[in-house]
Amino acid sequence: MGLFAVLLYSLRQPRKQNECLLVAILPLVLMAALLLMLAVEGIICMLMAAPIALALAAMGGYMGYAIQSARWGRRNSTIMLSVTLMLTPSIYGMERSVPLQTETFEVKSAIEVNASPERVWKQVVAFSEIPAPTELIFRAGIAYPIRAEIHGSGPGAVRYCMFSTGPFVEPIEVWQEPRLLRFRVTENPAPMYELSPYSHIEPPHLHGYFVSHQGQFLLTPLPGGRTRLEGTTWYSNALWPQAYWSHWSGYIIHTIHMRVLQHIKTEVETEARSQ
Repeated sequence: MGLFAVLLYSLRQPRKQNECLLVAILPLVLMAALLLMLAVEGIICMLMAAPIALALAAMGGYMGYAIQSARWGRRNSTIMLSVTLMLTPSIYGMERSVPLQTETFEVKSAIEVNASPERVWKQVVAFSEIPAPTELIFRAGIAYPIRAEIHGSGPGAVRYCMFSTGPFVEPIEVWQEPRLLRFRVTENPAPMYELSPYSHIEPPHLHGYFVSHQGQFLLTPLPGGRTRLEGTTWYSNALWPQAYWSHWSGYIIHTIHMRVLQHIKTEVETEARSQ
């Protein structure tokens, strides 16, 4: 978009570099407004993707500037413009033909609780309802944990971690009370509610692109009757480029972890003080 915007802009006369870069970014703004108006995308996802889009648009704008400079420098030479127009469709084809290899990422978060592992374990297995979030990312629509409940006990039991968008279904694989709780994730709710002028939209990337596969809680006894509580999530995402999106997803999962861990710490320590 940035490239073709600059080529069209410089069709009648040569343009300066700053003008070309500005013109390259303008179509992105118009496209974002169109996607929002047509209920195709939400505000938060577009803001998260903006750094990539702006960088690519600037790159295209600079390429367009170089092409138009060469064209006007040689007056009637259109070789570079023709080559660019012919190569662009082939680049789209290459992008579609290369399969995306999804990588599994790991996020760990920990907190210290002033209580024994036995006390902490009860809240880990099924924690009570967490107060409404104050974090900006959750208030903007990112899914957040509300409570956890469990059906059964030991390996084979099913834990349900209720989020604002629905439940994570978590069959228990390892039950080593009061040290380790490990589970698979067989159902994932949508990762967020899109912030949009419309009441509800369903962009394709809300389903199947971000997937949690496994999680665990590890309780380590510390001196003085304290406990180190560590939560781990293994997940994958199919959003390109993964190196960029993994920073966002890692930050969000860590924030989710800390919301749960801090709640468990508060509940356990409050209960311990009251006894």
